[in-house]
Amino acid sequence: MSSGTPSTIEKKASVKNGVGRMVFAVISILLELTLILLLFTILNRHAEWINLMTRLFSIVLVLVIYAQKKTSSIKMPWVMLIMAFPIFGVALYLLIGLDGSTRKMRERYEAIDKRLFPLLPSNAEVHEKLAQQDPGAAGIASYIRRFAHYPAYQNTDVTYYDDAAKGIAAQLEDLSKAQHFIFMEYHAIEDAESWQKIQAVLEERVKNGVKVRVFYDDMGSIGFINTDFVKRLAAVGIDCRVFNPLAPVLNLFLNNRDHRKITVIDGVIGYTGGYNIANEYFNLTHPYGEWKDTGIRLEGEAVKSLTVTFLEMWNAVKDTDNAEDDKRFRHYLPPVRHTASGDGFVIPYADSPMDDIHVGEDVYISIVENARSYAWFITPYLIITDEMAHAFSLAARRGVDVRIITPGIPDKKIVYAVTRSYYNMLAANGVRIYEWTPGFCHAKMCVSDDKISTCGTINLDYRSLYHHFENGCLLINMQAVKDTKEDFERTMQQCREVTQQYASGRGAFLRLGQLILRLFAALM
Repeated sequence: MSSGTPSTIEKKASVKNGVGRMVFAVISILLELTLILLLFTILNRHAEWINLMTRLFSIVLVLVIYAQKKTSSIKMPWVMLIMAFPIFGVALYLLIGLDGSTRKMRERYEAIDKRLFPLLPSNAEVHEKLAQQDPGAAGIASYIRRFAHYPAYQNTDVTYYDDAAKGIAAQLEDLSKAQHFIFMEYHAIEDAESWQKIQAVLEERVKNGVKVRVFYDDMGSIGFINTDFVKRLAAVGIDCRVFNPLAPVLNLFLNNRDHRKITVIDGVIGYTGGYNIANEYFNLTHPYGEWKDTGIRLEGEAVKSLTVTFLEMWNAVKDTDNAEDDKRFRHYLPPVRHTASGDGFVIPYADSPMDDIHVGEDVYISIVENARSYAWFITPYLIITDEMAHAFSLAARRGVDVRIITPGIPDKKIVYAVTRSYYNMLAANGVRIYEWTPGFCHAKMCVSDDKISTCGTINLDYRSLYHHFENGCLLINMQAVKDTKEDFERTMQQCREVTQQYASGRGAFLRLGQLILRLFAALM
């Protein structure tokens, strides 16, 4: 066992301390929020002018929300809540309703992006070639290049893993061969068997002069590791940073989490997909039945985009994490000497809540709008905007075979109830709904017309589409697309189709309860 690996007792204590810290922080925030609400409520009762100012502010805020460039399905619940309960609604919106938090945070990301994105190739000739082969796919690629700043690549091999355990096994092998640097960015890391195997390899590579950086989201990992995790990694030569630590104070950035999953090895090999580094993702534990997750391995020029995505988060997380060594961007973007076995197109991309461009949602909608034969999706949560529901429904009405796979066993029962509340409106329009009976499907993918697919971290829910830092990979005209479709076909054989059950409607009281939950969908 590696020197940085805790014993089982230490691990349990670490997790307990992590959960305790989360509970303490959440209770502290709720107490602060309650005190603020009580203060304004008492003041409103005893000072008419304060009451008037509160109501005027709530009206102004409603107008601001209404004017935002967002879908009505996100704006209207906030408008209704603020108009019905001005003090509570305003406080809650300021706490978790804002996208991108503070101006300072936005400026920090903009400054880093201005330095990083120009280092990516334009690959104009690749885009021209794609336009000649497939104008529809080229349109999606053009959108990603123009608004997310990520180009299309060729000369990249892609391996698809239908099981997260296969992906992590290949990842371990590649990590053991690293010569220059390793970057790992994950929403959740659990200090247990899966991570400990990786850490042992990372420690060995550090001893051989390899630069290793690990980056994780505090909220995503808080039940898995403790705050001394960073210090323990530093003690064995691994640089580690934490995204947006959960603290017992009101934090306008609390709502935005790093949901990305990225590994980069020497700038030549990269991994991404749905799985985090925790035992349940590899079916070592079974909290919700069998776990279904997927991933991909990239080797070639397209890894540059994964490297840039990692460097963005590593350098923008806070002012003090911007040392001179961090700014050696070109050092981590070496020339790639690789000859791909096929001639397909690969487009790794990322989405950020720091702007008003919702890349993840737009890519999914574009795929279903361009579909001619079929468009299949798999997601752990189904909480979508009216625009996306309309795109899915319209495609189904014009004869496209649109299917969505969701879990058969939920990890969050309330969110699962909201997920099911979307079934009727989709099924009634011809979208086929499946539930994966063995357990919880955590994969986030789609495949369409045997020519295009995606694999990454982007769920079909508000949090992924609007609030979180996410990443995905668009694959066009390559073997990995066919492998993805074959996995969908195998997965659907393990599903129960519930289309007819929900197309015909549900009980009135059940539907009423679901509609009430839908009002809070943007908060989930």
